[in-house]
Amino acid sequence: MSGTYGDSTRSVKAVASEEIPGQPVIAPPVPAATYHLSADEGDALDSYGRKSNPTWRRLESALAALEGAAAALCFGSGMAALTAVLRVLAEPGRTLVVPADGYYQVRAYAEEFLAPRGVTVVEARCAEMAEAAARADVVLAETPSNPELDVVDLHQLAMDCRSRGTVLVVDNTTATPLGQQPLSLGADLVVASATKALSGHSDVLAGYVAGSHPELMARVERERLHAGPILGAFEAWLVLRSLGSAGLRFERQCQNAAAVALMMRDHPAVRSVRYPGLADDPSHGVAAKQMRRFGGIVSVELADAGAVHDLVARSELLVASTSFGGIHTSVDRRARWGDRVADGFARISLGIEDTDDLVKDLQRALGPGTTTPSR
Repeated sequence: MSGTYGDSTRSVKAVASEEIPGQPVIAPPVPAATYHLSADEGDALDSYGRKSNPTWRRLESALAALEGAAAALCFGSGMAALTAVLRVLAEPGRTLVVPADGYYQVRAYAEEFLAPRGVTVVEARCAEMAEAAARADVVLAETPSNPELDVVDLHQLAMDCRSRGTVLVVDNTTATPLGQQPLSLGADLVVASATKALSGHSDVLAGYVAGSHPELMARVERERLHAGPILGAFEAWLVLRSLGSAGLRFERQCQNAAAVALMMRDHPAVRSVRYPGLADDPSHGVAAKQMRRFGGIVSVELADAGAVHDLVARSELLVASTSFGGIHTSVDRRARWGDRVADGFARISLGIEDTDDLVKDLQRALGPGTTTPSR
């Protein structure tokens, strides 16, 4: 029966506490650094705050349920989760593939930290992942890619990796587990930033790793214990609290993204639009096979940086900020951070405002437009 539940039902059930009379429906955070120890000196479940925490376990259980994983581990940020996985898997002498068109901080970490330690780092765009995987020990794929929203065929890539004994890690941040489940498509591990749509309120940093291979998960957990990139108990509780409404929020964000992508595709001030949900998007065919929802992000190219700034200035609803997945619709000109995109390229993260209000506001803010679209 549980397999037929919708996203909002899954989200609510994931955070519900055990039904014990007299106990809170949503358990409070446990901000503990140390715990009482038993006299037998055994390995207690909770002994020190860097090792474990009851609030972590509640959050990790919910994240594992949403990702379709046997287990999950929470971290202090998405990058903390991702770099822990890379430190475990990308050992000296191994070849690691990272997205050339994905989150720029991942490339920076691989080039500045892993490569000098003897890891061969190969950058590959989404379309090149399968070819690059043929020569790799570890492949990190991000799909849809951030910020250009290209899509990797995860099932095909997973089969290629498995036939060669290559470990496949998928960054599921942009899609969220409500949009796709990489583990069911053959990935070995999922990493993600819970800072984005899952927490959704732009007020907490968090990340996680999810998987169903006990040995792999144990190694990542050991790395977390030693390196200490942990999530605070209160922050874990904030994410847990927010997860209950994630299905509802993500549904509206995807609805808004689809409507805004359609409007902008035909607007003369917009040079190009990328959104996997558009029938004519280059990635739509693959996305339709593996994604349940197409996400809450639309990427557009305007004439130049000034046009992006003007769009925000003229709008009554847009917020100029980085990151994505929050309740407010935001715009981020990605070239300012070093992404390999045009100066007028902008990532629009759709919030939960009323769809008609957003479309009208953006149409007005774009103005009549003089740019001839290049699609």
